[in-house]
Amino acid sequence: MFRIGLRDTKAHFRRFIIMSIIAIALGVAFVVGSFCFREMLNDQVAQMMGSNSDADVYVRGATEEKQEPGGSVTSYNSTYNEISTSIIPDIENVDGVASADATMQLGNAVLLDHNGDALTTVGAPTLVIGVDQDAPWRSVHFVSGEYPQTDDEIALLEDTADKAGLKTGDTAKLIVDGEAREMTVSGVFTSPSTQLGAILILARPSFVQHVLQEEGEDTSSIQFIGVYGSKTTPLDEEAQQQLADRINKALPKSADAHAVTGDSVRDDATKSIQDQLGFIQPLILIFAAIALFVGAFIIANTFTMIVRESMRGYALLRSVGASPTQVFASVLIQAVILGIAGSGIGVLLGWGLLEAIAKGMSSGGLPLSGSPAPSVTDVIIGVIVGVVVTIIGATLPAKTAATAPPIQAMNETVNPEKPVKARGWIGIVMVALGAAFWVLCYLGAAKRVDWQWLKDLGSGWTLGLGAAFVVIGAIVCAPAFVAPAAKVLGWIPSKMFPVTGKLATRNIGRAKRRTANTAAALFIGVAIVSCLGVVASSMKTSVNNLVDNNVNADYVAMTASMTQPISTKAVDAIEDTKGVGASSAVYMLPTVKATNAEKDVMTAAIKTDLLTELAPVGQQDGDAAKAIDDGEAAVGRTIADDEHWKVGDVIDLESENTSVDEEATKQASEAYQKQVEAQAMTLQQEAQQLAASGDVSRAQAKAKEAESVVKQAQNVDPKQFVKMKTETKTEQVRIGAIINDSLYADSIFISVPTAEKITSKDMMMVTQMYVQAEPGANVEQLGKDLKKTVKPFYTVSVLTRDEFKSSMSSMINSMLAIIYALLALSIVIAIFGIVNTLALNVSERTKEIGLLRAIGTSNGQVRGMLAIEAVILSVFGTIVGIIVGVAAGVVIRVAYESQGMTTLTIPWGQLVLFLVVAVIVGLVASISPARRALKQPVLDAVASE
Repeated sequence: MFRIGLRDTKAHFRRFIIMSIIAIALGVAFVVGSFCFREMLNDQVAQMMGSNSDADVYVRGATEEKQEPGGSVTSYNSTYNEISTSIIPDIENVDGVASADATMQLGNAVLLDHNGDALTTVGAPTLVIGVDQDAPWRSVHFVSGEYPQTDDEIALLEDTADKAGLKTGDTAKLIVDGEAREMTVSGVFTSPSTQLGAILILARPSFVQHVLQEEGEDTSSIQFIGVYGSKTTPLDEEAQQQLADRINKALPKSADAHAVTGDSVRDDATKSIQDQLGFIQPLILIFAAIALFVGAFIIANTFTMIVRESMRGYALLRSVGASPTQVFASVLIQAVILGIAGSGIGVLLGWGLLEAIAKGMSSGGLPLSGSPAPSVTDVIIGVIVGVVVTIIGATLPAKTAATAPPIQAMNETVNPEKPVKARGWIGIVMVALGAAFWVLCYLGAAKRVDWQWLKDLGSGWTLGLGAAFVVIGAIVCAPAFVAPAAKVLGWIPSKMFPVTGKLATRNIGRAKRRTANTAAALFIGVAIVSCLGVVASSMKTSVNNLVDNNVNADYVAMTASMTQPISTKAVDAIEDTKGVGASSAVYMLPTVKATNAEKDVMTAAIKTDLLTELAPVGQQDGDAAKAIDDGEAAVGRTIADDEHWKVGDVIDLESENTSVDEEATKQASEAYQKQVEAQAMTLQQEAQQLAASGDVSRAQAKAKEAESVVKQAQNVDPKQFVKMKTETKTEQVRIGAIINDSLYADSIFISVPTAEKITSKDMMMVTQMYVQAEPGANVEQLGKDLKKTVKPFYTVSVLTRDEFKSSMSSMINSMLAIIYALLALSIVIAIFGIVNTLALNVSERTKEIGLLRAIGTSNGQVRGMLAIEAVILSVFGTIVGIIVGVAAGVVIRVAYESQGMTTLTIPWGQLVLFLVVAVIVGLVASISPARRALKQPVLDAVASE
């Protein structure tokens, strides 16, 4: 039977199996690609942690703390208490310690390139890291220059220097906290691993520490202290552990600190980041599941055709004594061969796909040094998946071949299709259940009901469950609607082409299950892109309407970087520009918290101009402008409803403010001076005693040592004596108004004077500023004057209303690009499915098509009949996908109405485009089956059964 299986595989290879191999290869390519991409990212993360966190030993807190959910990609699986930097001298005195440093960094800086433009990246951060010759980074290698020697120097990563067009010795501008600082490039360096497009800048530790202190950060405590056993060569694991043990013995018990090996910290950080990047693989596996679903269906169709054409042969085998099991095995042998071949191609295709992605990311500014090559495990998984899916697809046709009675097999009788009425009702019930979940989502989001269990369930669950039931239900009930849909969709073709149109409409309804399954792949893809299309269009329209209807400002000032605030100097300069009337900066207050709120709520400080002139409040309870003027709070409706607040309630605001402790800093400096003076005086006394005893040479040595101590003290950076203090301020603020407008929906607003009572001015971050021309001023001229005003601040941009809307919509446009990529994938998969289904239809109707040709049907009419069938099938899947996708988009829009998605917009142009594409897909898919139908001579086709 094995040889029979091989013979049948060879006989049907060109006609049927090539398409099945392609289908399996696509699915396996996505499966292998997902695993390879995950491993490539893991490899990249491991390489980056090996070079970026390269200390031999890390000293961290000894007490493990509970980690807050939703940590960043730089967080660790375990977090510990912060430790004081005052223990660094104790660590440095341990035998075997080459250096011990508390490396600090800035994440809110912007580097300007040689043209004076802000250097930006696609998602990667800009980091200023505090290292120098005394506190080095062992993994870097300088290709030119050296570490920064003063606070006015920086060193650049080679990739960063190339992007900025800067080299050693050039003058660069670094924007920190909105202020431009002129820096000299002291050197250019490389690191062992690529940094995923991050902009890396090295600066003196004293510079970084000073900036952090100006921002209100407490630099006297830190998460880790990195320790090198050698400044040139990494220690092995055993040497790391021995050094950590020696440090632990030397650490003061009061420090609440513990030394661990560098390898253990790197492993923990690597695993944490890899876990947080794990969401990428399931996204790719979704495409793999779609491709494999269609692949299994194509394989089932393929083997149905193979079994149909070989049925007489199987009947003869049964007649001469072959058992059903042997016939079944002969078909599965073909499936295994097909699965192995398709899987092998899929592994290579997945590998090639990853290589292309890696090159694309590199050209897009995100270079990867991780290997995209599949591992042995990836190959094995890909082959197993491909073979299993192939066997599953071939099982039903194989069962048909094995169980058909020899007499029936000899006559090639085709069993009638089973009724689909019951399946239709089951699917309808599932769709209704999904719709019910969507109704619950709407009721909860629109606050039409106040059911606690619905609030606990959340809109995410009701959305997800509704989508799952609707999609699965639509697939289940689709066969019951094939015949009615064919009549509706075939009405126009039947009128335009009476013969071929009616034949095509009738033929579609003959294999309802097969037609519905073929349309399912296109249905799923179109549903996804239709849903996202509605969401994206609604977001864009909502943003545009928000600006058009709620914002009266002529100009909006923003920064090029989301992490970079507008400096207070820039705010003052804008307000002082000639022609400026009403204006208001929006001050975000990150340190201010509402302690009596159940959720985290953002608090912002504004001027009343924003509420009355620049973005006038429409619907409100109370008077928001008067409340702000009176030192009260104005609260967004969403926050008020969530917290059950009403006008007259009191909000407890609290802020932890970190600032320089002037008194403690002065005492630390004086203590150091006294220590130096005492040490110098002692050395001078010893020198005098030695001189009196006649030991002149030793006396001179002691005198020089005293001079050295004094000189060294004079060169000490006074910033190292800076001490920080944390002060908690509280303020009770009465709610004077609740604003219904979506622009203000999710924040607490207070006046600038009220904000200054509880937080420092340095921690009031301006993210946007709205400006309106004074009455009678030339608006166009004001725009030119404002752009001149902000030019010295480099990263601040002044946008017109249209430019502001465009900037707000740019991210949405990026999402639309992803939509079209999804649509392209759906089209490719659908074409294979439709071609395969038509090929099976043609195979089953060989004699029928032959008779039509014998009685005078032209080749063009046959092609037209198959083209109409393909178009009806394609349009059927597309329409169902559009209906489900648009419905899902409508529900999502309602669920997120409070987040600013206030206007529903259905992208009719896109939906019509989808239908046009569906027609084209059907026409293209019909070419190959039509060619096959017409290739066979008429007499052979008539005599085929």
